[in-house]
Amino acid sequence: MSAGTTAQGFAAGFGESPEVEIDDVPVRGILPDWLEGSLLRNGPGSFQVGERRYRHWFDGLAMLHRFTISQGSGSGGRVSYQNRFLETEAYRAARDEGRIAFPEFATDPCRSLFARAMAVFDPKPTDSAKVNIAKIAEKFLALAETPIQVEFDPVTLKTVGVTGWDTSDFGRMTTVHPQLDDGEAINLVTRFNASSQYVFRHLDTTTPGATPTTLARKRVGEPGYIHSFGMSERYLVLAEFPLVVNPISLLLWLKPYIENFRWKPERGTKFHVFDRRTGAHVKTLTSSAFFAFHHVNAYDDGDEVVVDLVGYDDASVIEAFYLHRLEEPDARIPPGTLRRFRLPLAGGGKTVTGEELSPTPIELPSLDYARMNTRPDHRYVYGVSLGDEPGFYDRLVKIDTSSRTTLTWHAEGCYPGEGVFVGRPGREAEDDGVVLSVVLDAAAETSFLLVLDATSFTEVARAELPHAVLHGYHGQFYGEVRPR
Repeated sequence: MSAGTTAQGFAAGFGESPEVEIDDVPVRGILPDWLEGSLLRNGPGSFQVGERRYRHWFDGLAMLHRFTISQGSGSGGRVSYQNRFLETEAYRAARDEGRIAFPEFATDPCRSLFARAMAVFDPKPTDSAKVNIAKIAEKFLALAETPIQVEFDPVTLKTVGVTGWDTSDFGRMTTVHPQLDDGEAINLVTRFNASSQYVFRHLDTTTPGATPTTLARKRVGEPGYIHSFGMSERYLVLAEFPLVVNPISLLLWLKPYIENFRWKPERGTKFHVFDRRTGAHVKTLTSSAFFAFHHVNAYDDGDEVVVDLVGYDDASVIEAFYLHRLEEPDARIPPGTLRRFRLPLAGGGKTVTGEELSPTPIELPSLDYARMNTRPDHRYVYGVSLGDEPGFYDRLVKIDTSSRTTLTWHAEGCYPGEGVFVGRPGREAEDDGVVLSVVLDAAAETSFLLVLDATSFTEVARAELPHAVLHGYHGQFYGEVRPR
């Protein structure tokens, strides 16, 4: 398909990917001899269905990717690769009927007036779970903002079945970033109705066959768009940004999902804090208005909860990700920055201010989640970043929250995805390991798996694919996932 009438080099990342399987991907450089396992990634595999094109970066048909790194008798290791479309109803309709059949983030099906009216009674959202990946209770899941979560085989990438955080897909949305810690998984579900609710759902991942239960809830008149939330050792933090929706508008679903939301900065941003064990509402604090997709970390500090996230002054970044906006020659993505908020739980104060930890633009943030999540001594945050010129994310950064310094990886004409940290076994230093990123080479219209030394942030190896991997979102590395 055509990537659109644009001269932007990153346009190949908004096209279409073939399904392929490659046993031995050419590697340039030397892979660390301790690095074994699979990077599993999620994201769009096609922005075109029949004669129609999806409208937004957050739309598209879900495609899973597996980069497996193995060590043999020789030196340097080897890489194999496979991708596969997620076998959902949305994908089958696109493949078999050539049509967009379900509402997406910013794209709706072409529907007659009668069909729109009937959608009021059965507004099924997409099951194209394209945003994130998580291993929960020994199941590998592709995650979406709808409560529909799709299980898949991590080796073959074959779709297994559907599960979810809530009992119905009607009037429900969830975050794609569940918090996983010490035998439990917690996620936030927004239930849209005449009386809407934020509901934290809890799953005991140590008990086979366990189902999610309600941990905490809070009623809300106009729910906000919420992509993630914070969790410390003692508390859950729901940052409610003033990008809100009249739930009746959303239940009618006469416009694409996100286009029902309105920016109301006079509301400010509210931080709702809940006790992680009992679910009790502890306190709500308010800051000046800002927006965020991604929390980075949260931790307890005496009578305060400290929340790190990537913040924006407003929600215009969502508009910037419409494909027609990205095709403009002077397209610019508003920069998000790493910000810290201290939430005082003692006393009667109910306002809070934040500080900018670094002026470096950053998005798709990650850290050593396995060791540093909920920890007060986390130091390094990795992410994609922007240069001074118009365009898309074209570099990786490592921000040191202690020294407030930044290291950068950048190559001309290359557009990296999320950087995933993989720690060296037995490490003592927080950044002793590698950062993995899938990078689009715009000139060649191919992609490669980039391996950076996490300490120096310099390239040590790359595995080069013969095709372009589209701009995706999130992934995870699993040492135990290797081809059988």
